[in-house]
Amino acid sequence: MTLKRTLLATSAALFAVAGSAQAERQARYNMYGGPGLIDMPSAYDRPAAELAFSGVYLDGHNRAVASFQPFERLFFGVRYVMRRYDPGAGADENFDRSLLLHYNLLEETNWAPALSFGLTDVVGNSQFSSEYVVATKSIGERLEVTGGIGWGRLAGIGTFGNPLGILSSDFEEREVRDFGKGGVPDTRGIFHGDAAFFGGVAWKATDRLTLLAEHSSDAYELEDGAAFDRKSSLNYGLDYRLGDNADFGLAWMYGSEFSARLTIKANPRFPPAGAGREPAPPPVVPRASIAQLGWNVTDGATQDRVASGLEAIDLELRALEITGETARVDIINPTYGRTSQAIGRTARVLSATLPAEITRFTITPIEKGVAGSAVTVARADLEALEYDPMAGPESLTRSGFAPAQPLPPIAAAHPDFDWGIAPYIAPSLFDPDDPLRADAGVALSASVSPWSGSVISGRVRQKLIGNLDESDRPSTSVLPHVRSDANIYQREGTTALSTLTAAQYVQPAPEIYGRVTAGYLEPMFGGVSTELLWKPQDSRLALGAEANYVVQRDYDQAFGFQDYEVATGHVSAYYDIGGGYRGQLDMGRYLAGDWGATFTLDREFENGWSLGAFATLTDVPFDDFGEGSFDKGLRLTIPIDWVRGEPTRDDFSTVIRPVTRDGGARLKVEGRLYETVREMHQPELGDSWGRFWK
Repeated sequence: MTLKRTLLATSAALFAVAGSAQAERQARYNMYGGPGLIDMPSAYDRPAAELAFSGVYLDGHNRAVASFQPFERLFFGVRYVMRRYDPGAGADENFDRSLLLHYNLLEETNWAPALSFGLTDVVGNSQFSSEYVVATKSIGERLEVTGGIGWGRLAGIGTFGNPLGILSSDFEEREVRDFGKGGVPDTRGIFHGDAAFFGGVAWKATDRLTLLAEHSSDAYELEDGAAFDRKSSLNYGLDYRLGDNADFGLAWMYGSEFSARLTIKANPRFPPAGAGREPAPPPVVPRASIAQLGWNVTDGATQDRVASGLEAIDLELRALEITGETARVDIINPTYGRTSQAIGRTARVLSATLPAEITRFTITPIEKGVAGSAVTVARADLEALEYDPMAGPESLTRSGFAPAQPLPPIAAAHPDFDWGIAPYIAPSLFDPDDPLRADAGVALSASVSPWSGSVISGRVRQKLIGNLDESDRPSTSVLPHVRSDANIYQREGTTALSTLTAAQYVQPAPEIYGRVTAGYLEPMFGGVSTELLWKPQDSRLALGAEANYVVQRDYDQAFGFQDYEVATGHVSAYYDIGGGYRGQLDMGRYLAGDWGATFTLDREFENGWSLGAFATLTDVPFDDFGEGSFDKGLRLTIPIDWVRGEPTRDDFSTVIRPVTRDGGARLKVEGRLYETVREMHQPELGDSWGRFWK
């Protein structure tokens, strides 16, 4: 009996054996950056919300993978493979991008294995096109056995007729797909054609070290003899857990090559700083203690006490109004990443600084001169719930939320000047010629608010190191080069005026917001941008409209402009789906003059992490768009307080695109209205209310 049949027979026998109660199992990352053994997949998945980056060395077949497990059972990864192969006219290099989707159909039980299926390259150029169904069963605490059936590229060795042929003869043949420019989903032929078995075992030698062996069904037809010599279907390796956020793998693969993998992981639910190093909130002071001090609303010191108390916790008093037994306080929050935390700490300060006859606090966060929800908290509830184990949900139920407009600011509120110098990093992932490029340097930023709702701001960047300017690929776009000349901007903008703008925010009604911004809006365009937003404070739905007239900036990103100018704008709908998910639809005219729509889905976690996917379809034909067919990608935001464990509103944001082209390119404007106001409204406040008592 061949070793392959032995593995399969052993797997089947072990799946049938009753096991003890199984702890929840997690997949290891394989050499393709997905859930698996060495090169082959397994049926387990990763913890929900985990984000990872894997770098893999295999001579002539190096790989880089960004992956995400958005929720239980679903895993996806964007893979970039740099390889040598022989297309028939001598060895050459190829840079290929593909998408992996892995879904866990059934979780493991005492008696049954975990069962998953996967799809690879349904939007790529089909060179890695494959599908699989795989089962994995743990035997005791240390042994795992995996067996599966693969199609497409995973049916290269030991093939047999497609078992799905009993359903339809159409499954017996696999159509060779021509993706043209790529980027267009094509599910024709999935699970079609011949199939092959793969499988393997994993033995957990220690808490950190796992030994692996597998039979691979990937023939490496294009690469064999060019990238490396495939002499065997057996792979042997190990996986070593360096810590909670890193794994390392080594393998002897296909009888001829060593391979190494390093995976760096992060999970929004588990910050590296643990509970954080932020100062504890001030205590709630009972009214009985305040009454003994003899304070009253006419003593002339109330505003100073409140302002000093807020300043001590890095918040700013913008306005104070006392009517009867209610104090209305407008605050500015430059410090805390979640507005609910700023409101909760403000309430504690008010309990210690307002006279005892004040029984209700109405706290309104103000951002750029516009108001969020007015949150009313009873003073008695603060005293009663401070140490209650159900304080979070109970205080949310007892609090009131209402639309609001700003009070007239106190005289000391303006002008408000701020500046800073900080390092920056500008990454470019999965570039067609290089999977990882980046620049790093320092940025000087400054802003001033001369009057309510006004913001004058600018940013200058000085590049110190990096290789973004090394791309010499010329743009072949038939559209106006609104984005595809990015490498020229990076080459000539070593010292760059990134932005220099003046903005005015207005709130003509409690549910209506407006913005006008003029100046150097982004590194590539300057002009005027206007926006109007309707966002009820307790609504999941918001509607907006934006109109812009812009001119393309010179490549050196100084003060000059080029000849290209365009009117662009969109109407937008935003919807909070719940569970941390938000959808967005933007329809209108883009920078290259094309018309279309952008669809976006974001998932935001309670601590501010956000990951989203977007796709833009316009009236530009796929062939005219060029490589990738249409604009699409991922956007990621990581709050800096998650990393540092100290309160700050700063974050790191980036967009990952498989390719940057000119179709579907939208203007980048800082301070758009929806992102400005949504965190100060319901349901966002309620979703993060656990921070109220932090």
